[in-house]
Amino acid sequence: MKQSMMKIATAKFSIGDLIHHKLFGYRGVIVDIDPCFQLSDQWYDMVARSRPPKNEPWYHVLVHQSTNSTYVAEQNLEADSSAEKIDHPMVDLFFRELRGGRYLNNEKVN
Repeated sequence: MKQSMMKIATAKFSIGDLIHHKLFGYRGVIVDIDPCFQLSDQWYDMVARSRPPKNEPWYHVLVHQSTNSTYVAEQNLEADSSAEKIDHPMVDLFFRELRGGRYLNNEKVN
């Protein structure tokens, strides 16, 4: 089997990190990370207008003061240092609390 020669970048952000979208100005929290773009080419052509790289990390984000979640390329995100809670109905499904400017996930520790 041939391995892909596409280099996969290391993710800059982690699950639970607060982010700010550079282009659209919204805040959010990361709930999942893909090492590279995982949606369809059709979605990319219709939605990803800035044409961010597909071989860099993409993030699943709950959007503050919304019921929406988004799929965002790393190049469009920056850290949100406000340390303020994200107002989204699904936050409690993923996280147990906001501490030190990041959310701690709901997974139980032994």
